[in-house]
Amino acid sequence: MKIADILEAKGRVVHSVRPSSTVAQVVDRLGAVGVGALLVGDEQVAIRGIVSERDVVRGLREHGAALLEMPVTAVLTSQVRTCTPQESIALVMARMTTGRFRHLPVVDGRALVGMVSIGDLVKHRVREMEMETGVLRDVVIARH
Repeated sequence: MKIADILEAKGRVVHSVRPSSTVAQVVDRLGAVGVGALLVGDEQVAIRGIVSERDVVRGLREHGAALLEMPVTAVLTSQVRTCTPQESIALVMARMTTGRFRHLPVVDGRALVGMVSIGDLVKHRVREMEMETGVLRDVVIARH
């Protein structure tokens, strides 16, 4: 199975903020849309970074409540890894596990086409395993 299969099921909406957004605005947006990470992009929709709930918590530990008024650039992760729709779910899952990150933008050429989370990948893999189990159960029952 491919990343494109996950995007077909979950959609291709990518939530983002501008680099000038404050961390308070980021926290509000994360809560409002119910996601764990936002892309940080400029007017040309170039990816400048990604900010996750984990980044905010680490920033709060370092800066305290003053962080909320700071720009998102104070806490974002600037080295953003990506994947393509054609990559296998297993390969991307391994990359995310090894890199210890939970959200991955999906790009096709130069176009941003979606974002997947480790939760999306696990959910899809569990569904695959349930289907495989059902098929194996049917084969065993048919033999008896």
